[in-house]
Amino acid sequence: MSSLSPPDTPNPLGTADADARRRASAAAHTASVKRRERAAQWHLLFLAVVVLGPLVIYPLVRLVLLSLTGPHGLSVQAYSAFFGNPETSGVIGTALWILFASAGLASLLGIALASLLFFKPFPGARLVTRFLELFVAFPSFLVAFTLIFLYGSQGSVSIGLQKLFHLQAPPLDFLFGVGGVILAEVVFYAPFVVRPTLASFATLDMRLIEAARSLGANGWMVAFKVILPLAWPGIAAGTILCFLLTLNEFGILLVLGSAHLITLPVAIYSSATVDLDLPTAAAGAVVMLIMSLSLYALYRQVNRRKVKGAGHGR
Repeated sequence: MSSLSPPDTPNPLGTADADARRRASAAAHTASVKRRERAAQWHLLFLAVVVLGPLVIYPLVRLVLLSLTGPHGLSVQAYSAFFGNPETSGVIGTALWILFASAGLASLLGIALASLLFFKPFPGARLVTRFLELFVAFPSFLVAFTLIFLYGSQGSVSIGLQKLFHLQAPPLDFLFGVGGVILAEVVFYAPFVVRPTLASFATLDMRLIEAARSLGANGWMVAFKVILPLAWPGIAAGTILCFLLTLNEFGILLVLGSAHLITLPVAIYSSATVDLDLPTAAAGAVVMLIMSLSLYALYRQVNRRKVKGAGHGR
């Protein structure tokens, strides 16, 4: 006896049930995604109100409002006083001179150290790398005091040279001024360039370097024609980070800066604590904040390119 319907005939009721289940599953998934998004938004709002609000947002808002406060309400008098001060141009010029000298030398030293550690490894190179990573956790003023104990006029190296060469006075007397500040900042901030540069070197395709060498390229040609074009985002990110941190340095300036070496952070500190001119100090702080945020935005842009380049390399 034949069946009333062939076995391979689709069941309309079964198909409808399957479609309904799929639609229900898609709706449940969409609802779950929306719930997670709402939860993430609430978490972000909680973080902004409870954590970022009192610790970051409120102080920044108060800083800006203080810089715009005058005797009769809102005013730009503090900015006029800051930029109208004849010493301001000299302070900014000194700060920029120390910034470019210190951060530039620190960047070059960091790139050279990273290149040596990566391309010319030597016994103990891994230990040196670990020490440089640990070095970034040290407070900056500790480096300044270490240099004083070593190379100050009464430091061990200076006294040793004086006794060795039978000199009447200690031969080293340069720390308390521009030379000492630049030396301390170079020593302290060079390791901040080493780590991003090493990470950028680690993404290189070594076959390209070997191919360039096999075609007769010398070390400088390989460095500037192969390595630098491929690794420049990481190198640039480390360099910009070095400039950003050096711009905001205060501990080294406070320890090694002489009375004649006044930079922007020191001027802001003096306006707030010595002159008790809080609006002018706030105006200077806002100017410095804008400079820092500009450098940070550039750092984020370059770092984003580095991450994209690493992703494409994989």
